[in-house]
This record gives sequence, structure tokens and C-alpha cells, in this order.
Amino acid sequence: MRFEYDVIVIGGGHAGCEAACAAANLGSSTLLITLDMNKIAQMSCNPAVGGIAKGQIVREIDALGGFMGIVTDRSAIQFRMLNRSKGPAMWSPRAQSDRMRFMAEWRNVIENTPNLYIWQDDAIGFVIENDIVMGVKTAFGVEFKAKAVVLTAGTFLNGLMHVGRVQIKGGRVSEPASHGITEQLRDLGFVTERMKTGTPVRIDARSINFDLAEMQEGDNDYHKFSYMPDVKRELKQRPCWIVNTNSEVHEILREGLPESPLYNGQIQSIGPRYCPSIETKIVTFADKDSHQLFLEPEGETTNEYYVNGFSSSLPLEVQFNALKKVPALENVQIYRPGYAIEYDFFDPTQLKHTLETKKVQNLFFAGQVNGTTGYEEAAGQGLIAGINAHQNVVGGEPFVLGRDEAYIGVLIDDLVTKGVDEPYRMFTSRAEYRILLRQDDADMRLTEKSYKLGLASNQRYELMVSKREQRDALVDFCKEFSIKPALINADLERMGTSPLKEGCKLYSLVLRPQLDINKLAEVIQPLKNFIDKLEEARREEIIEAAEILIKYQGYIDREKMIAEKVMRLEHIKLRGKLKYSDIQAISTEARQKLEKIDPETVAQAARIPGISPSDINILLLLLGR
Repeated sequence: MRFEYDVIVIGGGHAGCEAACAAANLGSSTLLITLDMNKIAQMSCNPAVGGIAKGQIVREIDALGGFMGIVTDRSAIQFRMLNRSKGPAMWSPRAQSDRMRFMAEWRNVIENTPNLYIWQDDAIGFVIENDIVMGVKTAFGVEFKAKAVVLTAGTFLNGLMHVGRVQIKGGRVSEPASHGITEQLRDLGFVTERMKTGTPVRIDARSINFDLAEMQEGDNDYHKFSYMPDVKRELKQRPCWIVNTNSEVHEILREGLPESPLYNGQIQSIGPRYCPSIETKIVTFADKDSHQLFLEPEGETTNEYYVNGFSSSLPLEVQFNALKKVPALENVQIYRPGYAIEYDFFDPTQLKHTLETKKVQNLFFAGQVNGTTGYEEAAGQGLIAGINAHQNVVGGEPFVLGRDEAYIGVLIDDLVTKGVDEPYRMFTSRAEYRILLRQDDADMRLTEKSYKLGLASNQRYELMVSKREQRDALVDFCKEFSIKPALINADLERMGTSPLKEGCKLYSLVLRPQLDINKLAEVIQPLKNFIDKLEEARREEIIEAAEILIKYQGYIDREKMIAEKVMRLEHIKLRGKLKYSDIQAISTEARQKLEKIDPETVAQAARIPGISPSDINILLLLLGR
């Protein structure tokens, strides 16, 4: 038994698992402290990973050498690529997972990661000396020493669950809350507040009339989360189902509002605007008499279903009576009701971009304790926190991703620069360089960075290089191969596009919206011969990557140019250069916010709400720019 480690991670959720594996795989002796070893990587809410913008984060995690993508692929019971009708900047992978298999896969990863150890206990406080974290104290009376600590406590810090007027202390159903950490950090001057999230009712599939529900099948093509070709979906694929609420459902819910903790004053904390409870929906959208509900299986063989869209903290009898008015759920049997949960979080503007706290050296925060919501946002933060905890231990350079490099970079910059006024959820609209941050090329953006750091493996790096070479070779072939009208025009008309008047390069045909490389390969033998030489296991992935580069090259180049202009301000360091309280030429609000955030660069200062372009100009003048 060891009592001294390089890095200690508190919390075995999605942030904690990625943080612990990253630190350990980089070479730090790492201890993961969790309340329950049997609940590692528990999917507390929906047993699904990915979705709009969230799927991009998971691909980035995988490209960096994290594990969420691998675990999700191995536990997936349905996979879909969302937004395929839109441009590739909007394509977002999403998978329904087998909840138990997901936890088992993560447990297997953690138990077989060198340098990584587990301790089942409740962390109740830190050992801090001279504003430097030195270790962790637990409920069993154990004191572990550490050179860096990552806090990923999720919803457990003073967690309180609500079902109607019933209140139960806990971090999630049947699991105790954690006390002591918030109080200690508050005494040290940390700003802490309360947030709220919730989860829907779980029901028995045997009580669902599927004949009255609309089936939603998954995709069966080559797409997945992990870039590693040997990682595949292994489980039986299952459909989800769609049903709708109606005016009778809404009437029962309205009658129950006085008993809702959200509306009777029982809950005062901040809730998610983009994932509202069913009672919030009927109040906010009072003119709508129907909302979609998605019935989603919780596993490959289980009868437990998750009612997506019916998050609620109403009393059990209200939830039950309302669900019974949905025709497909007339005979519904409930496993457990939906509930709301309140928990402590810390203002993320108290963090550096590395996710290290500004007040206590070598102490990092990641996940819902930073005011975010979602497994993917938590895991992305956990990975960056784990990397930087290791970097602090060994004296390495900080690892920070820019807004033009990753959705993870956008997420963290938003948190530490702007703070949160509701649970933060990632959307494509939050990223100003969406066309650069596509899900298809996360490996091209990030794997080399991680490889140089020492996290991404040689195999992962070589796979990325090989894919890039094959992709670029296919693009070059399209640029160089000439097409004559007589040989292609009949096929072009059959494909619904105009014939050629003169010869052109194959590249020009790929640019046409009616055509794609696979279609053209059916009628152009040299193209088919070239494609047949591509690596078979990743052939479709390589073709898609090449086609996106061809069709969207103009947009990509323009966005790169804009990003490069903005990045000039990212290289102008600001922290420690000026005393903001003495700068009378900028507004009082600007002085106060600059003092609070203490931005690292001029570009970060420009993103702080309330900082005007004229304020930035004054800062540049004072810096001699």
C-alpha cells in the first residue's frame, strides 16, 4: 500500500477517468479516489455519448489518446451520425451505450493502466501548505500525499436530490453526497455556488406498446468514435423509439406544478436552459400541446428504458399519471422516478487555461465542479487537467488548446474567460471556427500534439500519418487526372448533372454537389483502381476525408486566414504586465473584470464580456503595441 503519489484524482466519473489515465500514461504515479469502485464511469443520466458538438469533443479526446471514444464504440448498441443533411462542420456522432458494459470497459481500462491505482473512499479535504496542495484527506482517516490533485467530484459536493417535496442527500440515486471539500475551499476564498440538473424516469420495456411508437434505427456504416481501426462496435444494435406527449399529459403536469421543487421555491439554484425539465417545457412553451419523447434502451439485453425528454422533479404520482396518458405508455411500469439534483460548483474564472486553480498551486478542477453539464464536456476537461497535473509534476510546459484547434479549447476558454450563469453545454454555435473543428479531422489536428507530449502512442501517430498520406494522395490524383467529355457525359447526365463542354480535371467534378468520389469511381476505372489501393480497413474514412477537403477547401482556407489574424493577439502576453486599477482610460466595468479574470493574453481579454474594442486598443497602447 502506497501513501504518496505524483497525482491524485478525486472522483471516478467521466472527467476523473480521463484525468487519471492521462496522468498515469504520461508516467505519473496516479491514485484515483472514488466513492464506489463498482460505479466507475457511471452514466448518471442518459446512457448515450456524443451528439451535436459533443460528438466532436469525443473524437478529439480519442485523437489525443483518451479513452471515451474507445469505450463508447465497444459498448455501443446504436450509432448515428447527426446532421448529415448539413455541411461537415455540423456532422456530429452519437452512440447509445449499454450502461453496464460502458462501466465494465472503463473499469478494465483503469485496472490495466500502468502507474494507476484505485482507492475506494470519500475525499473530505485537501492538505494545503503555503497555497500549494500537498495531499488529500479521506473519511477513513487516511492522508495521501501528492504533488498535484485533480478534483472531479461531479454532482457529489453537498448533493441534494428532489422528487416532489421529498429530499434525499446524495450525489446520485442510492449514492451518498460528499461533504467537506466545498467548505474548506470556501474558507480559502474560492467562490462557490449551487447548480441544478435532473434525470428522467426509467421504465420497463415490457410495459411499452411499441406498436404505438415510431422506430428510430441507427446507422450501419463505417462511422464510429475511435480513430483506431481495430476498435469496433461489438454488441447487438438496438433501435430507439419516438412517442409524443399530448394535451392530457400537459394538463396533469400543470396541475402538479405547485408540488414541483422548481416552481414552489424548494430549488433556488441554476438549471440548464438547453436541457429543460418537462415541467419547464410546458411552462416555457405553453402554446405547444405536444413534445417528443425518445424511449432509449439502457443496454443490449435489459428491459430498462430511459425516457429522454421527460426529465422531472415532480412527485412520483404526477410523473406516473402523466406518462400513462401517452398511448404507448398506457400500462407503464416505472423502475424509478425522475429527480432533480442540486450540487456545489466553483466559478471557473478562478482557473487558468490549464484548469489549475489560481489560488492554490497544483490543484486542478475538471467536470461539473466547473459548472458544465454532460459526460463529454467533463471528459474533455478531465483529459486536459490530467495532462497538466502531470506537466506540473515534471516541470513541463502547460498543455493548452486554442479555440481554432479544438472544441475542447473553446470549452475551456469559455469557462475561464466568461464564467457560467447556467450549466455549460457545448454547441457548434459556440465555436467561431467550426469548419476547422470538424469531427472527421480531429486526428489531423491533435494527434501529433499529443504524440509530442508523450500521450498518444506510436501506433496512433503512425496511423494518423498513414491516413494523411493516403488522403492527400487521393486529393492529388483528383487534381491531376483529366476527364474528356466523350468518356463521361452520358454518365453525368444519368447522375443528374450537366455534361462537360470541354475536358477538365477530376477535381472539378468532385466539387459538384450531385457527385462524390464513390459515384465517380463507378464510371471512371482509373479512379476505382486508385481507391482499391487505399488501406481497406479505413478506405471509406479516407475517401470521406479527401472529399471534404476538396469540396470545402475554400471555406477552410478562409477560416484559417481569419483564425491566423485573431491568433496574433493570442501571442501578446498580458498577465502581470499592467495594473488594471490604475488605468483610468478604460471603464470601471472593464477594470473590475480584468482584475477578476486576470487574462493570460490580449486575445483572452477581448473575449471577456464587457470588454470593448476601445478597451483592447488602450491595453495594446500601454503594452507598446
